[in-house]
Amino acid sequence: MPGEVWCVTGGNGSGKTTLLRTFLGSRSLTAGSCSIKGERADMAKPLHRRLVASLVDAIPFARDMTLREQVTLVAASWYGNRAETAETAERIIERLGLSPLGERFPHQVSSGQLQLFSLALTLVRPADVVLLDEPERHLDSDRVDLLATLLTERAREGTAFLIATHEPALVEARDGRVKLG
Repeated sequence: MPGEVWCVTGGNGSGKTTLLRTFLGSRSLTAGSCSIKGERADMAKPLHRRLVASLVDAIPFARDMTLREQVTLVAASWYGNRAETAETAERIIERLGLSPLGERFPHQVSSGQLQLFSLALTLVRPADVVLLDEPERHLDSDRVDLLATLLTERAREGTAFLIATHEPALVEARDGRVKLG
C-alpha cells in the first residue's frame, strides 16, 4: 500500500532476496504472477522502471565520477537538467551524511559509506515502490537509526517500501511483516 513499510524476515536462504527480485521483475516465476499497481513486474517495461526503485543487487558505480556527480546524474536522468535536480541530489546526500564525502570517488570510501552512497543512488529517484535487500548492511547503529527515520519520512510522502532485513530497528519501524521459512 502507498506509504507503508513492509519487512520480509527469515533465515538465510528462506527466499527474501528472491521475493524482492520477483517484485523487481528480474526473476521469472514458475507459477503465479507478480504485479505492482496492476502492472506485471517486468524490468523491460518503462512504466515498471518508473514505479520501482531498488537496492537488491549491487549498483554499478562510475570509478571516475565523484559520489556527488553520480547522485546528481541519477537525479538528472529522472528529473531532467533543472536547478531542482541538483537540490534534490544534494538533499539526499546531506540527509545520508555524505556531504563531506561528496568529492570522493567510490573506491575512496569505507564499506558503510559505500552502502550509504548506494542508498542515495536508489532514494534520489522518484518511485512509488522501493525494494531494499538488507539496506543496513555495513552500517553502524546510528546510521541504521538514520535509515529507519529516512524511510519512515519517505513513506509519509507516499512511497511504499518492501525491505528484506534482519535488523530489529528496521523491523520495529515497519507497518507490516512477512516472515519466510
